[in-house]
Amino acid sequence: MTRLSGRVAIVTGAGRGIGQSAAKLLASEGAAVVVNDLGVAMDGSGNDTGPAHDTVAAITEAGGKAVANGADISDHAAAEDLIKTAIEQFGRLDVLVNVAGILRDRMVFNMTEQEWDDVIRVHLKGTFNTTKFASAHWRSLRDETAQNRIINFTSVSGLHGAPGQPNYAAAKMGIVGLTYSAANSLAKYGVTVNAISPGAATRMTDSVPADRRRAQTRTDDERSPDNVAPIVAYLASERSGWITGRIIHSSGYEVSLYNNPEPIVRLLNSGPWEADALAAQVERAFGPPLGRKP
Repeated sequence: MTRLSGRVAIVTGAGRGIGQSAAKLLASEGAAVVVNDLGVAMDGSGNDTGPAHDTVAAITEAGGKAVANGADISDHAAAEDLIKTAIEQFGRLDVLVNVAGILRDRMVFNMTEQEWDDVIRVHLKGTFNTTKFASAHWRSLRDETAQNRIINFTSVSGLHGAPGQPNYAAAKMGIVGLTYSAANSLAKYGVTVNAISPGAATRMTDSVPADRRRAQTRTDDERSPDNVAPIVAYLASERSGWITGRIIHSSGYEVSLYNNPEPIVRLLNSGPWEADALAAQVERAFGPPLGRKP
């Protein structure tokens, strides 16, 4: 028996990179995996069934269970069919891992409407689509003792504001908000919802121009997407039922917990603020924590 024995997982974007590493580890831990991937280029163009089938082949050759699926998660109906595929193929669904995404990098003043829409559609709408249909299925079961999991993927691009990725950053922070909301709404149906912010060498990171990359001090082994998979496997397990609505960063051999947003300074008045008085108080109280000199 392994930690995920008997569980069924969907992993989107599982043909390459972090998604593939996660799918392979989940399968090695005993889960049956639906490997979803369109096999597109980094910008979302094209279509290739090869990567999904390659991941399935690697899993089955190692003795695991997996099926390939080429649904476009940004398509509402296709996302519903993806959820149905897991149930039809393996009889149930326990874990949804939302990794799939594309890039259309551009500075905000140069970005086209299409570049914005496409990235928001795949990342944010795609995560919503799969989450909606998975959660609707679990809600229909009315099992408060269930151990169901949604594991989303956010990014330091959004958490820290990458300047050349306004669409990607916005989508990834939208996923954070969706994670918080779904964690609060789905707990009664036995569902936990968390987000992982990964740091690994993938097609996405390799596509960033050299002059915009952060200086790398980690080895190739440390930057492997395989290092992100263990936290995915833990969150997919029944053991992780105590944690929900959180962001976890995984990079190299480090796993860390982000704090959820909360006020750090509060200003209270006995009545409506007068503009100059408020300005003075904001500068006095907010300035020091933000590094503003008196």
